[in-house]
Amino acid sequence: MRGKRHASIAVVALILGVLLALQFRVSSEPQPAVASGERARELTNDLSELRKEKNNLALDVADLEERVMTARQGIAQAEGAIINEIEKHRVLAGLTAVAGPGVEIILQNVQRAEQPTEDVALFAIRDEELVRLVNELRGAGAEAIAVNGQRLMGTSEIRLAGPFVNVNLTRISPPYQVQAVGDPVVLHSMLELPGGLVETLRDWGIDVQIEVLEELIIPAYQGTVRLEYARPYKEGD
Repeated sequence: MRGKRHASIAVVALILGVLLALQFRVSSEPQPAVASGERARELTNDLSELRKEKNNLALDVADLEERVMTARQGIAQAEGAIINEIEKHRVLAGLTAVAGPGVEIILQNVQRAEQPTEDVALFAIRDEELVRLVNELRGAGAEAIAVNGQRLMGTSEIRLAGPFVNVNLTRISPPYQVQAVGDPVVLHSMLELPGGLVETLRDWGIDVQIEVLEELIIPAYQGTVRLEYARPYKEGD
């Protein structure tokens, strides 16, 4: 009896050992279906985050490109404004040929027989009359003036040199042709003012012809600009 009991116990122990071993093996083996599902969800979440980051980066790139384009447009506009300002000052300085509406004045000395008691110089156009005429044109808003093709600038001189007149150190002689670009109506009205310079010259017997032109061309100053003493000044220097 005792031997049978021991044999039964041994069989039961063996069966229990086998069952425990099988249970341990099952519990220790991976669960492929569950693991694959969790990994798929993780990858899906990662992909979604990457797509969001990509969209955000695309928006940032578009914003930067727009800023760069705006900056380039601003630079181009600034360069254009600077170039226009330089050209305007070149025109005012007389360094660029200009075209536009204005007036042309022709002055001719008196054509008369010289009398023994008369000084013919009294009836000749002098540098003073040309200077006064130029000043009147400037006062009427002339933007560019030339005398016998000599463009006037800030340092131009009109002065008598014997029987001739020098403009920009160039000798000129009658008839004197004075051209001015500006509002032709205003320029003409200023010249024809009663008691003005033109009326006075005509009273002296000097022939003065004024023509209003829709388009005339005034050449650029042909000399060399030299500044020995003047220099640009900035406040605080």
